[in-house]
Amino acid sequence: MSGAAAERFAPRMARLRKAMAAGGCDAFLADHAELIAWICGYTVSETLYRAVIVPMEGAPCFVLRSIDAGPCRSGVWFEEVATFDDHEDPHGAVAKALAARGFSGARIGVDPVSYGHTASTAQRLAGLLPDARFVPLPGVSDRVRACKFVDEIDAIAAAAAIADQCMLGLEGHVPPGRTVREVAAAAAAAQLRFGADDGGPGPILVSGGHGTGGHVDFLHGSGLDRTLMPGDILHVELTPRVGNYGARLMRPVFVGDPPAGARETFQQLAEIQDRQIAAMRPGAAARDVDSLLRTAVLDAGLRSDYGNVTGYAMGLYARTPRPSDFSQSFHPGADFRLEPGQVFHMYASAQGVALSETVLVTDAGPRLLTTCPRRPMKG
Repeated sequence: MSGAAAERFAPRMARLRKAMAAGGCDAFLADHAELIAWICGYTVSETLYRAVIVPMEGAPCFVLRSIDAGPCRSGVWFEEVATFDDHEDPHGAVAKALAARGFSGARIGVDPVSYGHTASTAQRLAGLLPDARFVPLPGVSDRVRACKFVDEIDAIAAAAAIADQCMLGLEGHVPPGRTVREVAAAAAAAQLRFGADDGGPGPILVSGGHGTGGHVDFLHGSGLDRTLMPGDILHVELTPRVGNYGARLMRPVFVGDPPAGARETFQQLAEIQDRQIAAMRPGAAARDVDSLLRTAVLDAGLRSDYGNVTGYAMGLYARTPRPSDFSQSFHPGADFRLEPGQVFHMYASAQGVALSETVLVTDAGPRLLTTCPRRPMKG
């Protein structure tokens, strides 16, 4: 990468090193996929263990499979890339790279909450570097990324614009007789055409239908080969990513005439969510923002219970075990306060109807990054 690219990552490195300094660390071992992408500009799956060594001073070093060295060198802003062949021990390669840089007896920060830092990894590294002290910094991999920089917000906004275009492009093209798979294929193709990283459109499936007593299983359901029938509600969630940064948008698509009351349910949910989003200002307690929607939906009798969160963090996505980032999410026990630069996917669902937006918290208040009209789509 160019010097300009290195400058783009400098504020991120400074934020991470501030957390390292607070823990008294000489170096940090990043093995959390999103954190790796955030500090380096390149991400790779954990087919075999890989990590980035971040010293308090100087450039990082990426340690990964030799087969991935070329793309890595093309993607990162620094020069040091250490490799191992597939038959070699990945943890041994990381320990060797740490020792080569003078950290065999150092205080090395690790994130025990990172899904890359398993108990087995911790034991292996401790055995390979017996003189090192591994300093736990729980949750730091998500925490330093919580408030987005301008370039990150720009990428999320670009993904949100793709979601808007895709959603509006489906309207009028979801008639009875078409299969859900055909609709999903059209959405996937549109996302790629509009500039998304890939075509995975997110969950697109027939909901449980209006009047299902608050049933929300459809949000994570299946049924691509279902043929659409008059009166169906097609749940569409679009999840495009641009440069690994994602936005999300949900709308119901009414196939033919909607079931009785479905349009009214959508309007109720939208009005309740409008009040919730309006409260998303710096300093607001996440549990209070959550309660504005959760309590109102229950009091209105739209659902008999509310077991899921009402929003969660958005931003950088890599090849990880989690498709959604719950490091900061809205629920009755949420103990964080909102800050400028945070981005969230806020969603509401009841009676077979769901809607959502990607929301940026700014100094001036909330800003919708998704701008698709807040109404049901017509099939």
